[in-house]
Amino acid sequence: MTPPSRLHIGAAYYPEHWPEERWPEDIRLMKAAGLTVVRMAEFAWSTMEPSEGQYNFDWLERAIARLAENDILTVLGTPTAAPPAWLVTQYPATLAVDETGRRVQFGNRCHACVNSPEFHAAVERFVTAMAKRFGPNPHVIGWQIDNEYNRVCYCDTCRLEFQQFLRRKYGSLENLNARWTTAYWSQTYSAWEQIPLPIGPHNPGLMLEFRRFVGASYRRFQKRQLDALRPHLKPSDRVTHNFMGWFGGFDHYELTADLDLAAWDWYIGSGHNDPLAQGVIHDLTRGFKRKNFWLMETQPGNVNWAGVNNSLYMGEAHAMAWQAVAHGAEAVLYWQWRSALGGQEQYHGTLVDPSGQPRPFYQEAQWLAREFAAVSDLLSGSEVRAQVAMLHDYDSRWSIEGQRHHRDFDYVEHFTHYYRPLAARNVNVDVLHADQPLDGYRLVIAPALIILNETRVRHLKAFVENGGHLVLTLRTGVKDEYNALLPSRPPGPLAELAGVEVEEYYALEMPVPVQGEWLTGSSLLWAERLQVLRPDCKVVARYQRANGWLDHQPAITETTGGTGRVWYVGVNLDTAAQTKLITRILNTAGIPQIESPPGVEIRTRRRPDGEEIYIVINHNRSGTRVRLPWNGYEHIGKRPVQGTFELPAYSTAVLTRK
Repeated sequence: MTPPSRLHIGAAYYPEHWPEERWPEDIRLMKAAGLTVVRMAEFAWSTMEPSEGQYNFDWLERAIARLAENDILTVLGTPTAAPPAWLVTQYPATLAVDETGRRVQFGNRCHACVNSPEFHAAVERFVTAMAKRFGPNPHVIGWQIDNEYNRVCYCDTCRLEFQQFLRRKYGSLENLNARWTTAYWSQTYSAWEQIPLPIGPHNPGLMLEFRRFVGASYRRFQKRQLDALRPHLKPSDRVTHNFMGWFGGFDHYELTADLDLAAWDWYIGSGHNDPLAQGVIHDLTRGFKRKNFWLMETQPGNVNWAGVNNSLYMGEAHAMAWQAVAHGAEAVLYWQWRSALGGQEQYHGTLVDPSGQPRPFYQEAQWLAREFAAVSDLLSGSEVRAQVAMLHDYDSRWSIEGQRHHRDFDYVEHFTHYYRPLAARNVNVDVLHADQPLDGYRLVIAPALIILNETRVRHLKAFVENGGHLVLTLRTGVKDEYNALLPSRPPGPLAELAGVEVEEYYALEMPVPVQGEWLTGSSLLWAERLQVLRPDCKVVARYQRANGWLDHQPAITETTGGTGRVWYVGVNLDTAAQTKLITRILNTAGIPQIESPPGVEIRTRRRPDGEEIYIVINHNRSGTRVRLPWNGYEHIGKRPVQGTFELPAYSTAVLTRK
């Protein structure tokens, strides 16, 4: 992608679906809509290489040139998520194998084995040819590798690769057997070849390592494409992949390590946007690289794959686009430009219908494009800066998903439960990998960090010792990095820092009341009985009458020794109590907050010169009055704002202080 000097709006465009004489009209409508970028070619392998070694790139070059004549730039996708029929017929081992042992059928997408040597060879050859042709093109500003990685393969090649992956990591079977406690159920391995690919529940160590292996396989596959691309790209080009938000198939921090920036595809499906819950996914994506991101796909109205494919309300997608920008997006692209006449996604929302005429949403895209153009220079180079970090860990998520202990306990929902009160107070949040240093933050929240390693413990201790405020939640510090139980009570090596340890945990059949000096509520799903270890550890709230084991026992604690502060929250509070707890913690930590009416989001981005930009979004279906404690200038409407102003339904204001 181009350096962040322009705020882009665009769409996915598939000129190969249409006669070339139609292209000028499509491009005329794109320009009239105000689009500045399109993504093309990510599914066009069969058009670009109709048979092995026979390349047909001329049509794509003509499309890029026509778009450029109308000031529309191009991002190209490598089409490796859709291997053509001739390839899988000629090399059948390129097709993935599912959990039942059957080869995946050709005719959808993502049907290749990511570890197939034959597939690797075909991909490297094709991507190299594509890069040589289009890498120098001045109108191509960036590349997307593949499309929405998601396939897990169970073929013999993957099984052998997995065994080699384990051999490199553990060194010896003795070490692996010890780490996984394979003496349990007589699982002990005497040869690497005996280790299976896990199907269904299995040894926790095996299941965790297989998740890691899937990510390592995709990273290796992605690296092959990067190595083929980069020698031919311009210095300004950036390479990304379009991830899928909370998708948990692999560690996204690992997959983005070799990319230039992160991108994701945002779809609501059935229902409507919940801004307090969706904002965290933008922050998650921004946290993969700790810098701005692209929204590579989002729905212009409805999708075609949900249970009820309702359309978003008029204006709702406009507010959603601004929410993405407020959280660090540099570009918003809709999927897609025009409905294909055939194929599996005929009923998906678009900007232009099958007849080639604009749908009603087209005008909403125009509205957004005008606003992007008005503030693009202002937002250039600006970033989201946060004093609060939330620690996110795929290993902990996978560990919990493998052994939930309560069927309704969900890592993502628990994480979001801590995020929502922060979003309601308009607090910027960085979502970081749990192993990253914590310098510069005032408050760190680590939801359900069930797996601890030396790096995490060292960073968290240093953070508190340097005056930081830390929140540890239930299920913290139960396991080591091999998914084995620690030989100590939770939170394990953080017990002394927190001033408590967990005597016992309880999956709850019904809510348990929790009472403190300033907090009243209930714990849902889960409760931990805490034992205070230090005299400077204060009990914030206790359980009330429950199952006998929990009655009047500590539920939430606060340790204030030294320069820092640690809360241990052994409960899963109801919404009202959770909001009160997080607000109290924010105030104690001295985190600035911004009051706003319900449904109104206020976010800040900071320019390189230090100036703060306030993006105010009304997510409501009706207008509302917004009050700010200072006078400013509104850059979309180009007007001064005197403290209080009207914000119509689903509209946005971009302000700086006067």
